[in-house]
Amino acid sequence: MENKMLIFGHKNPDTDSICSSLVMEKFYKNLGFDVEAVRLGNVNKETEYVLNYLGILLPREIQKVEEGQKVVLVDHNEFNQSAEGIESATIEAVIDHHRIANFQTKDPLYYRAEPVGCTSTILYKKFKEENMAIEKREAILMLSAIVSDTLLFKSPTCTQEDKNACEELAKISGIDINSYGLEMLKAGTDLNDFTPEQLINLDAKSLSKGNTKYVIAQVNTVAIEDVLKREEEIKEAIKKEISENGLDLFVFVITDILNSNSEIIAIRK
Repeated sequence: MENKMLIFGHKNPDTDSICSSLVMEKFYKNLGFDVEAVRLGNVNKETEYVLNYLGILLPREIQKVEEGQKVVLVDHNEFNQSAEGIESATIEAVIDHHRIANFQTKDPLYYRAEPVGCTSTILYKKFKEENMAIEKREAILMLSAIVSDTLLFKSPTCTQEDKNACEELAKISGIDINSYGLEMLKAGTDLNDFTPEQLINLDAKSLSKGNTKYVIAQVNTVAIEDVLKREEEIKEAIKKEISENGLDLFVFVITDILNSNSEIIAIRK
């Protein structure tokens, strides 16, 4: 079992999961804790852009946690989105902006969930509440996460709190939100190198409601029509995913980050 407390986001991590893990690592280290930010899978090109911009090494990848391992969950709470063995881990804290489902612990914990567009918006508030200085590195990480999750404030999940946090983080970091944000989002839209199987798993979340198991996956692009040229291949990959994982539904959302519209491919069992 790891001696350090591990911090991680959901499987198939997006920019918020990785950036929030790294920021939370800094937060806990400032408080004197022995922690490590890790990841549950490969990162996408958008996240690579952020890490390369800052010269940050990719966090270590893990697949599972041992019984009693101390962990902090960011950007998720549902066990089917988390590490293998999470049911028997000791969850010390959760920081999230999603619904709460399929989650329980045997011990008390710190749990903070807010209806904002990004986990890093909550982390920004935690730094302020603790009167903890936000350094440039963490400011850019949080700003990047907010831009990613809100699609540069165009997502319907974006709130005024997200915008306010991002503006303050831009002042700290000296970053122009629009120019940096657009370049970051564009970096994540180069989908040519991905197979259909990889494409539908770039940002995929496994969910359940009652006896229904389903996946919601999303890719961002600047040209929806380019993705739809591969529609038949994508549908075949989705059908295979449904069959192999016993899913009832798979929803694949293709979002145009420039024009704020989406096309959806949804297939039932």
